[in-house]
Amino acid sequence: MEIKGISKNIITWLLRIFFLSVITVILSVGMMEVNAMAETKEKITIGAVEEIVLFPWKIKMPARIDTGATRSCLDARDIRIDGNMVESRISDEYGGKILRAPLKGRRKVRSAHGITKRVVVEIEICIGSRRFLTTVNLADRSGMEHLFLIGRNILAHGSIVDVPRSNILPPTCLDGETK
Repeated sequence: MEIKGISKNIITWLLRIFFLSVITVILSVGMMEVNAMAETKEKITIGAVEEIVLFPWKIKMPARIDTGATRSCLDARDIRIDGNMVESRISDEYGGKILRAPLKGRRKVRSAHGITKRVVVEIEICIGSRRFLTTVNLADRSGMEHLFLIGRNILAHGSIVDVPRSNILPPTCLDGETK
């Protein structure tokens, strides 16, 4: 079969070259996006205790790093669920503010005090120059030295823990957008 003097074999080869070119461009763009993501996911070194900021409330507080904890935990009192939102009060030490955050579910948590079911919410935090959304469970941590516990769900954002050190990465993202 010929189309105006061009054989079927030539058309087949031209189509193959065209599709291979398109695939090459798509893969190249995809690799550029992966490389860009890798550049923004540089690992940061944090100490055993780091200052963080909770958004949108702009509450600064020290957080204990716990590589053994699966999920992070925020001190909360007077927890109340209202539809798909959770209201809780933070310690008077940090202004006693009422925090309102989206409910993301409930999880069983194993701790030194046994297994409990806790409310999980989504909040925005800042560590160093990184500001991102994450989930935390809420619990009364009034008997603990640090009212925020950073677990592996936050550490997975590219953190290396230098246990003998503390406060090596002060928060610098008080303004700006979520990364």
